[in-house]
Amino acid sequence: MPKVSFPITNDDDANAFLVADPLALVLGMLFDQQVPMEWAFRAPYTLSQRLGDRFTAADIAAMDPEDLVAVFVEKPALHRYPAAMARRAHAVCEHVVERYKGDPANIWRRVRDGQELYERVGALPGFGEEKAKIFVALLAKRFGKAPAGWQEAVAPFGDDEPRSAADVSSKERFTEVRAWKKAQKAAKKSKAEFSMKA
Repeated sequence: MPKVSFPITNDDDANAFLVADPLALVLGMLFDQQVPMEWAFRAPYTLSQRLGDRFTAADIAAMDPEDLVAVFVEKPALHRYPAAMARRAHAVCEHVVERYKGDPANIWRRVRDGQELYERVGALPGFGEEKAKIFVALLAKRFGKAPAGWQEAVAPFGDDEPRSAADVSSKERFTEVRAWKKAQKAAKKSKAEFSMKA
């Protein structure tokens, strides 16, 4: 099996952490909103450095949300909207504790098909339809978690168009995704609607 890699930040340690820690991966996807991709996906590593051994779904869920906000707003802030994202991250960790015994990897374990995985991800706080589709595509394309029918469940994010974080397999591909997003924004179309081939 090929080695898993997800070179989306400019930090090798942060990239390795995303591969090694399922909570980091889930939170990175959560944070991928209104900030550059590399900032969003590096934030879990920074958060883990600030929390130390408390970087688990159970420990974060047990925190007072406002204590977590204080960790997020500490400079440099973890997000453009650190307080809102801290509360959302807290809600995600509570969900993981309640539904998945505190282990985020259980979200993608033992799913019947891509649709079930999409529904599980879509139930996470802060994961709307598009974010849920991108995360399922990310799990399939970058991490080999590809249940039957995943491409249909996340269409059009299962194609080869460099639409999102799910398509970042190298620094070159990252540049393609960034160029694609810039062109899509200029065309005032959503990630799902836009194609560089159009």
